[in-house]
Amino acid sequence: MLDIQTKLNPVPFTRVRIDDPFWMERSRTNREHTIPAIYDQCERSGRLEALKLQWREGEPKPHVFWDSDVTKWIEAASYSLALHPDAELEKRVDETIDLLASGQQPDGYLNIYFTAVEPGKRWMDLKDAHELYCAGHLFEAGVAHFEATGSRKLLDVVCKYADYIAQVFGSAEGQIQGYCGHPEIELALVRLYRCTNNRSYLDLSKYFVDERGRQPNYFDSEKEARGGTPAYFEHYFSAPGRQTTHDYSQSHKPVREQEQVVGHSVRAMYLYSAMADLAEEYNDPTLMDACKNLWNHLTETQMYITGGIGSSEGNEGFTDEYDLPNDTAYCETCASIGLVFWNHRMLHATGEAKYADVLERALYNGAISGVSLSGKSFFYVNPLESHGQHHRQEWFEVSCCPANLSRLLTTLGQYIYSEGEREAAVNLYVQSTGELAVNGEQVKLRQQTNYPWEGHVAVTLELGKSSEFALKLRRPGWCSRVEVSVNGEKQPASVEKGYIVLDRVWNNGDRVELEMEMVAERIYVNPAVAADRGRVAIQRGPVVYCLEEADNGPGLDKLSLSPEAPLNVKFDASLLEGVAVIRTMAQRPIEQDWAGKLYANKRGRSENIEVSAIPYYAWDNRQPGAMLVWIRESS
Repeated sequence: MLDIQTKLNPVPFTRVRIDDPFWMERSRTNREHTIPAIYDQCERSGRLEALKLQWREGEPKPHVFWDSDVTKWIEAASYSLALHPDAELEKRVDETIDLLASGQQPDGYLNIYFTAVEPGKRWMDLKDAHELYCAGHLFEAGVAHFEATGSRKLLDVVCKYADYIAQVFGSAEGQIQGYCGHPEIELALVRLYRCTNNRSYLDLSKYFVDERGRQPNYFDSEKEARGGTPAYFEHYFSAPGRQTTHDYSQSHKPVREQEQVVGHSVRAMYLYSAMADLAEEYNDPTLMDACKNLWNHLTETQMYITGGIGSSEGNEGFTDEYDLPNDTAYCETCASIGLVFWNHRMLHATGEAKYADVLERALYNGAISGVSLSGKSFFYVNPLESHGQHHRQEWFEVSCCPANLSRLLTTLGQYIYSEGEREAAVNLYVQSTGELAVNGEQVKLRQQTNYPWEGHVAVTLELGKSSEFALKLRRPGWCSRVEVSVNGEKQPASVEKGYIVLDRVWNNGDRVELEMEMVAERIYVNPAVAADRGRVAIQRGPVVYCLEEADNGPGLDKLSLSPEAPLNVKFDASLLEGVAVIRTMAQRPIEQDWAGKLYANKRGRSENIEVSAIPYYAWDNRQPGAMLVWIRESS
């Protein structure tokens, strides 16, 4: 059974104030540039106009998933308003909500495409048409707007739609016994339940998760009901490898029987997030065991060092175990974001720091690489090697990633702290102040740190009165040596489930200091990963590094790092908004030895050169050029 006696809950981002050197600039950029840029793109692309439901035959058709781009923007903007009131942004949000609400049908149904373009085809293509997926993002937007503003303006619209869906779907006679091809509504319904305390939403989420993968497979039955003809949208979602099996949508078998991550990576992360939620809500160890098995398979055989997941463009997802190519790595930004969501849930369900380690890896590398430092251009795909052709774009035909990343950044505070009946936990080291409730009392934790560039963290406690509880500080998986002190006195670093636990009576003003050894180090991969045999990556703290042509010139793949050369670290405040640069020695072939030759009967000579590595998240923010994470290592 799940351990509910020592359960920790995330501290809401509204009770966290971040003033961190690393994250403050990203938060400001998100607020001042990214959120407005996404709105402008929604306007230019016709997404906002489509909400008026005035499409006419012969005009470009709205896409089936356009609703979700708009509602994710509402979610990001609403959460931004919660911390940073902005009259102009609030006006835009209200106007967009009015447009959405105006399209709700009398029975509660709300979807651009199947109201304006194909009104007679509701729920006929659950496999591909994204109706329930769009509903899920609408539900999340309704919860976000209510939590941020206290207004039920969008929440009431959402609840009416959710009530309608609960009537349409289920196992009773006359109901549709199906589920969405793209999981999302499942986790959204749990959020809606927690917001409204309406149990029917939680039960509907459980129904969708339990129904997935049962035989006969619903998507086969759905196609048979159409007379065997392909769904209208199947041409759009039928890239090679995507639709050949039900693995793509994780509907190949019941979720409790799934032990290996398969299919579309974003769909998998959203499904697993819902499974973790339901395992907690229903105290269901069978769902949690499935989550743990899937997590082990993912992290042991399918996850990139950057926290990127999904190696193949063909299915936007997983392939064979250890198949982790670099230049063709897909690693959709949304997939790393989904990995953050899932691991956040697993962390609180288990109390194990290993889930926070993966969350942190994805956050500092594979997720924030998805947006430029300007905040106005984005990666959909995040490869670990580029020959100079891969660049961020201002928008995409399928633009799920920009608003998804924006909503992650607006709620960053919720990932930092956790609270329990007599426990306070620090999960991420971000300079901030968190207001926690422990032992029925308010406890303020004030973090001071220059993480991720330095390993020193100071936590000062502000208490109304002395209180006995356990303060838990995550010992990151990358950290080999740590020292802890309380009020200047060293303490034993007792570690439980990856957390340093300090259980004592705390007084106002007590100061805990954590000194984590943060050194640049070489990282090697399981030799089963063919793409990286004989190669090495560089990591320092949670940050993965790469070589970029802007620093090292062309021919990155010809370089070989010296295995014993020091990895020298120096912070450069003027580079890429301030980064720690790692310099070391490498060997480069002398091109002159190969002039006019394709083959030779002896090795060519090499010259020693100094190379510079920058954080992976910051690449492609200067002049175009090649990039490389996994670098050859000289023998």
